[in-house]
Amino acid sequence: MLKPLIRTAFIAVTLSAASGVFAQAMAPAKIVDTSKGKTLVDAKGMTLYTFDKDSGGKSACSGQCATNWPPLMAAAGAKASGDWSVVTRDDKSSQWAYKGKPLYTFIKDTKPGDVSGDGVFNGVWHVAMP
Repeated sequence: MLKPLIRTAFIAVTLSAASGVFAQAMAPAKIVDTSKGKTLVDAKGMTLYTFDKDSGGKSACSGQCATNWPPLMAAAGAKASGDWSVVTRDDKSSQWAYKGKPLYTFIKDTKPGDVSGDGVFNGVWHVAMP
């Protein structure tokens, strides 16, 4: 009777550890080299940006701003760790943030590696760097 219990416990611990590793591997962004240096990009390879008007871990970009600068959305219940956090937008949706700064893509970036949003609108948008 003890051996099946030990085997079941071992399997449960192994699966739990494996799923933890898998969850950590699923970061919301990755780091790539662009013409601006090492940059955070989304799952499609599109450059991520930060916005100077965001403060206190809250997004100041909504409406037309969010149309032009789509937020890097987080799934409901997304788990943050380390430098990653999830912020709640005004519409109650969730957005990924890196080191407390909400992240966005730029509608005028058309292919992976584009960084056309860096420095636009009087320098308030910046490539997100690790």
